[in-house]
Amino acid sequence: MRRLLLLGACVAIVACATSPLGRKQFILISDDSISEQGIASFRQMQKEMPASKDTATVRYVQCVSNHITRQVPNLPNNAELSIPAGWEVGVFASQDVNAFALPGGKIGVFEGLLKVANTQDQLASVIGHEVAHVLARHSAERASANIPAQLGGALASAYGVGQLYGMGVNALFLLPYSRSHESEADLLGLDLMAMAGFDPRASVTLWQNMAKASGGQKPPEMLSTHPSDQTRIGDLNARMKSALDLYVAALGRGQKPSCQ
Repeated sequence: MRRLLLLGACVAIVACATSPLGRKQFILISDDSISEQGIASFRQMQKEMPASKDTATVRYVQCVSNHITRQVPNLPNNAELSIPAGWEVGVFASQDVNAFALPGGKIGVFEGLLKVANTQDQLASVIGHEVAHVLARHSAERASANIPAQLGGALASAYGVGQLYGMGVNALFLLPYSRSHESEADLLGLDLMAMAGFDPRASVTLWQNMAKASGGQKPPEMLSTHPSDQTRIGDLNARMKSALDLYVAALGRGQKPSCQ
């Protein structure tokens, strides 16, 4: 019994975390461990998927990404963030409408996304959202929720993510985020893009485009791990005033991206 109590105390200490927006988090995975997995996953993806050969597109995506990531240290409460030492951007020759960011500072964008996110501001909304997942430790939180309870924090720390899961490197990051993760990334990403000088109102346009592109084929929100497009738009609009204040301040500091 005493050992169980000590193990429980250890888990409580390791699991205690707070997201950048103040939500309590349960995290048993260290930043170093999840970052190693993220980097390995990115390298595996680079081996399996062809890189874009369109140099103009690659420069464009890197330009938007760089403006976003340069603002990460300026976010409020950045002591609560998981900030990578640097960021690497990859563009993949796939027509899937998709993008991602992985722990360890890896950003990936599929060429097909640019058919829906068709301005620099809309693309910044997507990249800001994906980067926010990394900053808020959503991958570590999601992974921690899947660790069998009997392993406890001590074993999680001792063995790391790969041994605990027994799954392929990419499989860890293919698990869906929760609705709370998605909503949090929307709002944190909105602030991030505004601070970088991208018009935050484009985030609403982006999700309107996403809704049109889906052709009404998405499941009802209660059956989905993602918020509905209308819920996302409502949440973004509710935060838009403060985001616009950040945007105006960014323009005043000369933050005026011109990515083409």
